[in-house]
Amino acid sequence: MIARHLVLFARAPQLGVGKRRLARDIGAVRALRFERLMLARLLRRLGHDRRWRLRLAVTPDRARHRKRLWPRGLPVLEQGGGHLGQRMRRALAACPPGPAVLIGTDIPALGPEHIVEAFRLLGKHDLVFGPAADGGFWLVGARRSPRLPRLFGRVRWSSRHALADALASLPRNLSVGFAAPLEDVDDGAAYRRLSPQRGF
Repeated sequence: MIARHLVLFARAPQLGVGKRRLARDIGAVRALRFERLMLARLLRRLGHDRRWRLRLAVTPDRARHRKRLWPRGLPVLEQGGGHLGQRMRRALAACPPGPAVLIGTDIPALGPEHIVEAFRLLGKHDLVFGPAADGGFWLVGARRSPRLPRLFGRVRWSSRHALADALASLPRNLSVGFAAPLEDVDDGAAYRRLSPQRGF
């Protein structure tokens, strides 16, 4: 049976680095606490599920060697250089043979059922995207059969156009499926809206 691969695309939590819009709105310490909590939750929710093999793609690259940050036994890879799309494609391409799905760490509602649905869609489509409420996407996955296609040509990252741009840059012969829309936490408004429901 061909293995399924789940990539958790993560930034090593560090005060004053990453989640800048969120930190500006709620403060750097609370933003750091949120990052740590979400990373721990997702590793707990998704890390021991035998329906896929979890691996981490981390930035900055030197954080790969900070052993105390990451669970023992999980593959930890560097994201490497380049823009966000180049780094995500590199992380998907680095997986062993089989379908691969990549997610971020800032989606409070994300659970195993969403990953199962993404892999189910890859049984029928070349690619899968999980639309985010802000116009971006919280998940991207590829069947990778026979190979990973060209991805993320000209995308206006961190904007309401990100998903539309990503779709527009795809080769025309690809079939795309869509997972359920979820909301990520990029700013204080999303944090305040979701924190009572999700307990952070």
